[in-house]
Amino acid sequence: MPQRRLYRTGPRRRPSGDLGERACQLNAQYSLAGLRGVSTRDDDEIEFDFFDEPETVEATQRGRRLPRRDRSGDGGSGAGPRRPMRTPTGLIPLARLVGLIAIAIAVVVALVFWVGACQGNNKHDEYASYASKVRAIAQSSTALGTEFANKLIASGLKQADLEQSLQTYAQQEQQSYDQAQQIQAPGPLRRIHQHLIDALELRAKGLAGLGDTLSQTASVKDAAAAAQKLTDETALLTASDVVWDQLYRLPATEQMKAQGVTGVVIPDSHFVENTDLVSARSFSLLFGRLHPASTGSAPAPLLKPGDSGAAVGAWQVLLSRWLKKAQPQQALLPITRIFDPATEAATKTLQIAASITPDGIVGPATRQALTRQLARTG
Repeated sequence: MPQRRLYRTGPRRRPSGDLGERACQLNAQYSLAGLRGVSTRDDDEIEFDFFDEPETVEATQRGRRLPRRDRSGDGGSGAGPRRPMRTPTGLIPLARLVGLIAIAIAVVVALVFWVGACQGNNKHDEYASYASKVRAIAQSSTALGTEFANKLIASGLKQADLEQSLQTYAQQEQQSYDQAQQIQAPGPLRRIHQHLIDALELRAKGLAGLGDTLSQTASVKDAAAAAQKLTDETALLTASDVVWDQLYRLPATEQMKAQGVTGVVIPDSHFVENTDLVSARSFSLLFGRLHPASTGSAPAPLLKPGDSGAAVGAWQVLLSRWLKKAQPQQALLPITRIFDPATEAATKTLQIAASITPDGIVGPATRQALTRQLARTG
């Protein structure tokens, strides 16, 4: 039988405080158990050694062991559910790097699209601004051409008045020419823009040349020769419309389409809308109106209802010719050489068509109106 150790039960200096009291109680219990011979393990050797100073709380907590947690989940000894596997530590930084790269790519792509959109808007604005400046010049030149045409057919037109008007028109076209030279066209349109300048130059020169020629032919007796010279000068005006259309507007439109510019329209401009007004026949009639004495005949008399004679008959012939082409639904005027009610009614019809006062009296304005109407209808 193994030898048992006996523990001292004598008095010891008790540690101070609760910890010392607990230690004394334990010492007494174990001493009593040793005397009674009770031991759970034969080879256990229990020895208490008290110190003069009490143990710290930290040392006491280290000495205690926590009970082991049952991982079986059901209180048994079997293996419990396995912990989920953690993501390898090296993959997390890699995933973050990939995410950052994807975000950077998205930002770059968005930036590229944004820059492209800005460039597209800037290009559209540049072409739109250019077209707006050209449109102002085109509208001004077209309006001037309409005024020029109305001037040629105006009643009571005088030589000096027409010459002054032509010089004024030439100066206005020269101003448009100068404005067109100041316009900064977009790069692809710079060469084409030069044809716009050429068209305006032709109009300015044509109007100035027409005024000079009209002044030079004032003393000419041959109306046909004078009319031909005037027609040659107006050829520059009709040529300017061809240059504007064929060499400027159409190529500029195609170039903008090639540049991907949409919604911008290159304006049109026609100086001579009716080419018959600048024909040799029209200028011959114009020359006769401006120089009635050059025809060798006396001024036509004033005709009114109740008059008769050769002058009335000549008026009826011309008036009937106009009615046949311009008013085919109206009955032809009989040549009676008497200014009867039928002649008066036909005269008023002519005056209404020419936008003059329909008084039924044949004066210079009515005669000029009949001459213009015959020139238009052929």
